[in-house]
Amino acid sequence: MLRLIDANLNRISEGLRLLEDVARFLLNDAILSEQLRSLRHELVAEDWSLQRKLLLARDAAGDVGAFAQVPGEAQREDPPAIVMANAGRVQESLRVLEEFAKLPQKPIALDWERFKRARFEFYEIERRLTAALLRQEKRQGIAGLYLVIDRQALGGRGEVEVARQAIRGGARVIQLRDKLREKSDILTTAKGLREVCSQLGALFIVNDHLDIALASGADGLHLGQRDLPLPVARQLLPMDKILGGSTNTLQEALKAQVEGADYIAVGSIYATPSKAGAIVVGLETLRQIREAIALPIVAIGGIDEGNAAAVIEAGADSLAVISAVLGAQDVEAAARKLSAKMGGNRWQG
Repeated sequence: MLRLIDANLNRISEGLRLLEDVARFLLNDAILSEQLRSLRHELVAEDWSLQRKLLLARDAAGDVGAFAQVPGEAQREDPPAIVMANAGRVQESLRVLEEFAKLPQKPIALDWERFKRARFEFYEIERRLTAALLRQEKRQGIAGLYLVIDRQALGGRGEVEVARQAIRGGARVIQLRDKLREKSDILTTAKGLREVCSQLGALFIVNDHLDIALASGADGLHLGQRDLPLPVARQLLPMDKILGGSTNTLQEALKAQVEGADYIAVGSIYATPSKAGAIVVGLETLRQIREAIALPIVAIGGIDEGNAAAVIEAGADSLAVISAVLGAQDVEAAARKLSAKMGGNRWQG
C-alpha cells in the first residue's frame, strides 16, 4: 500500500505544481497561485520520516503501469486542456487516498476527511482557473482605445455606424452605455454592435445590464460601484465572458480584483462633461492602483489627445473616452489620433 500512497501523493504534488505555474506565469493571478500553493503544501507535508518510508517502497522500474499508453496523453490542444487533464489527475488521486485512508489497517496514518475536503475545495479552484484561461484572450484585448458609446453624445448618429468608424480608426473595445431607453431597444442596438465588433475584431462590452450582455452575446459586462455586485455577476456570466468594474480608490480596485473582475476602470482621471458629479481621482491614484493591481487598467474621465500620453505614463493599459471621439465630426480620424498616442500598447498579463 505504501507504493499506492506514494504514487498518488506524487500525482497530486505534480499536478498542483503545474496548475500553480499556470496561475502564476500564464495568468499572473496571485490569488489562485497562492491557493494552489497552500493546497499543495497542506497535502504533501514535508514529513521526512514519511518521505523516507515512501521512497524506500517506490519501485518505478517494476511498476506495470509506468509506460501504459493513455489516450490523448501525447497532445494537448491548448492551456485549458492542460489544466483539465492535470486537474483530473489530482482529483482522481485525492479520491484514491480518501478511500484507502478509510481502511482500519494501513501502514501510515491518513485522514480520509482531509482528502475529501481538499477534493471539494479543488473542484472550485479548477473551475476558476479554467474560466480565467478561457477569458485570457479577451482580457488581453483590454488595451488601446476603449470607446464608450453613449446615445446622448451621438448627436443623432447611429451607434453601429459610429462604432464601425471608431474601430477602423483603431478602437479595440466598444462599450454600450444606455441608461434611458427601453430594454428592447437597447438589446437591438447591442446585437448590432456585437455583430460589427465581431466582424472587425474588437471587443464588445455592455454597461450595467447583465441581461442585455447575455442576450446579445457580448464579450463582457461592465459594472459600477452601485450596480450588481461583482461576485453575483461573475456567477451569472458564462465563464468565457469578461467582467469589468469601475473604481475610484485603491481599496475599491483591490476589492474588485478579489471579487472576480477581469479589468479595472479607474476614474474620473480629469473633470469630464460626460458624467456630471464624477469624482476626480487624478493621476496619482492611477499610479497607486497600477502598482497594486495585476489586471488591465482602463483610465476614464476627461481624457483627450492632449493628456493621453500622461495617462498612459501613469499606468493605464487602455483609455476610455466618450466626447473625445463622439464629439468629433470625423469619428474615424479622432479615434486614429488617440490610438496613435498609444502605439502598440497592449496588456501582457
